[in-house]
Amino acid sequence: MLIRRETPADVPAARAVIAAAFAEPGAPGPPDPVEATLLDALRTCEGWLPELSVVAVAGDEREEVVGHVVCTRGHVDGVPALGLGPIGVRPDTQRRGVGLALMHAVLGAADALGEPLVALLGSPAYYGRFGFRPATELGIRPPDPAWGEYFQVRTLTAYEPGLRGTFGYAAPFDDV
Repeated sequence: MLIRRETPADVPAARAVIAAAFAEPGAPGPPDPVEATLLDALRTCEGWLPELSVVAVAGDEREEVVGHVVCTRGHVDGVPALGLGPIGVRPDTQRRGVGLALMHAVLGAADALGEPLVALLGSPAYYGRFGFRPATELGIRPPDPAWGEYFQVRTLTAYEPGLRGTFGYAAPFDDV
């Protein structure tokens, strides 16, 4: 498996991975999962950061995209930060470390770019192993207070401990 920055040729396959990863089992096909539609909208918004759109490619000669993750520009009361998601792995390649590799790659890339923190909405049990913790522990409020402990933050090297306020995702998240 190779983890690398997404290329323009990867876009359809990355979208298909996200659609497959979030499809409801047994559902009769379209409409697309909201995460796939969100990815489409993120690609066209001003918060899109192509250097933080990362794919996992199968290690065989076909080089198929089997996973995708993206971080987009967010902010904490005007201070730049990142929002992570969606992240997905093709169902037939799940439970093989693809998601783990994608998370480490995108967090490393964000840190190398000097970003202060990455925020996400997800399972504390899963994302806690990557250093995410409830955002409220750091004085960062979720866009929706009902998210509680599921709204989490991972600080990076450039994080300043006094950073506090409400997190805002890239505009397309407002439509989810």
